Amino acid sequence: MVSASDRATNSGNDPEAAAGKGSGPTGKGSGPTGKGSGPTGKGSGPTPARTSVWLDGQTPSRGRRTESPAGLDRNRITEASVRLLDAEGLAKFSMRRLAAELDVTAMSLYWYVDTKDDLLELALDSVYAEIAPPREDADWRDRLRELARSYRELLVRHIWISPLAGTFLNIGPNSVLFSSAVMDVIRATGLPLERQTGALATVFQFVYGFGTVEGHFKARCDATGLTQDAYHRHAMGTIRAQPHLRAIVESSDDLMAARGGDTVEEMRERDFVFALDLLIAGIEAQCDRTGPATTAAHRGQQPQQPQ
Repeated sequence: MVSASDRATNSGNDPEAAAGKGSGPTGKGSGPTGKGSGPTGKGSGPTPARTSVWLDGQTPSRGRRTESPAGLDRNRITEASVRLLDAEGLAKFSMRRLAAELDVTAMSLYWYVDTKDDLLELALDSVYAEIAPPREDADWRDRLRELARSYRELLVRHIWISPLAGTFLNIGPNSVLFSSAVMDVIRATGLPLERQTGALATVFQFVYGFGTVEGHFKARCDATGLTQDAYHRHAMGTIRAQPHLRAIVESSDDLMAARGGDTVEEMRERDFVFALDLLIAGIEAQCDRTGPATTAAHRGQQPQQPQ
């Protein structure tokens, strides 16, 4: 989603916006026709907000450019964006940096996208293609575990996607396919329809939080040049050296010992597997309590009219 502050930021990257030529598709105004600010482009009323690159229904206007830059296409630009985001992070990502990576001018990029947000949204959707669909012949519990694990790994592999997932509508083709696979699994649980979205939120918001924290911790360790185990030992040693904190840590020593695992990654894996099992057990318990979903809508039948 493009906010007012995002547009202000992006105008610094867009040569035409900086030159005061307008923000409409034709570069002449701020309305849908590029000629004004009202719904018809002629008045001063509010205009529909541009909320997603996927809602345009067209590629960015090419009337502003004389010819397409040789050797560029949207896929190549998106792939380069992902590489840069992985290597340097979200904070350092810019149109100028991307142009340098592709060995083109920043102006060339605006043939394919209107703003930096467009690129971020395209990059976000592209990495969702890395999530493989679950096995169709597997039990819903195993399919749910596969999707949850794949989503967690995606969040760790591309730590920049966690803030973007809540910033944009996330309605690109790859994201929609992932959402469809998740909904298929949730339907297969047998939960009543009115409880299926709650189950989806419970599982995948847990995975989102778990994967986000794991990814950022791993990135922090990489930045220090330490392994996750060495970083953890250093942090815990620092805490134990402080008398007012030592007692708090020592009181949980038995809990940490019972947690199991010889490394930080092993401990984290045990926690993830058990937490996911708890959530699945909760879904099963709800199904046992309410019975299988038998509403007409769930069966794909038309509801009977009352007599």
